[in-house]
Amino acid sequence: MLKFIVLADLHIVAEGSLSHGLDTTDRLNKAIDFVNTNHADADFVIVAGDLADRGDLPAYQRFEKAITRLELPVHLTLGNHDDRTNFLSHFGPDLAAETGNVDHVIDLKGQRIIVLDSSDRSVGGSGLLETSQLAWLQARLDEARDVPVIIVLHHNITRLHTQNDFIILKDNAEFAGIVGSHPDIRQVISGHVHMTTAGTYKGIPFCTLAGCHYSIDPTLESRSGPRPSPVARREGPGELAVVLSDGEATVVHMEKFIDRHLVIAQELFP
Repeated sequence: MLKFIVLADLHIVAEGSLSHGLDTTDRLNKAIDFVNTNHADADFVIVAGDLADRGDLPAYQRFEKAITRLELPVHLTLGNHDDRTNFLSHFGPDLAAETGNVDHVIDLKGQRIIVLDSSDRSVGGSGLLETSQLAWLQARLDEARDVPVIIVLHHNITRLHTQNDFIILKDNAEFAGIVGSHPDIRQVISGHVHMTTAGTYKGIPFCTLAGCHYSIDPTLESRSGPRPSPVARREGPGELAVVLSDGEATVVHMEKFIDRHLVIAQELFP
């Protein structure tokens, strides 16, 4: 059995700062304690983007100090709040693949996990995979046609019919066309939207985790009416994903390391 943990949306800030009124480093420390206590038998942890709230070096330094407390191997990739230049200058250029992005492959226990860097500041809060990344993804899938594949990236791969649909992965159709060519795609796991969802896109199973930052109460399109409704930002839950995968099945458990749900703000999304 392959077992790994996915964290997302840490939004770490420099010492003495808060993000949306939250001490995000304290929240990360709670997540680390939860993993070390409850999931020490996992094979590794993937942190799926938005490591830093503003992509600044002091935040990456603070993140690195905190993450060393994890008692498991850690794999990183980036989200729209991250800055790839600052990240690589701190953690080293070796974390970039030949694409120049923080993409990599984990092969373990007869399965392949592909971790993709969907950050691209040119598209605002949306995600984008460059042409070189899509070609790299196709090659990594082609060479692993006989094993199950799980993909982890920051951005959600389809519309969720909520008010934050304008920040999805922009080239999702191209992504789905490539991923759909593999005979055994088990899951595409993302963060980004600060809420828990599951479904399929063009036959590809996906899920999103609420992550370590605030969570939102989305307003579904079917309920929004002629005027958009305010979206509640909630203090919790703090949520991570526990992935269990063997030769027959892949299951994703969403577990809460913080279980408070107080509203901290109301905001209108475009």
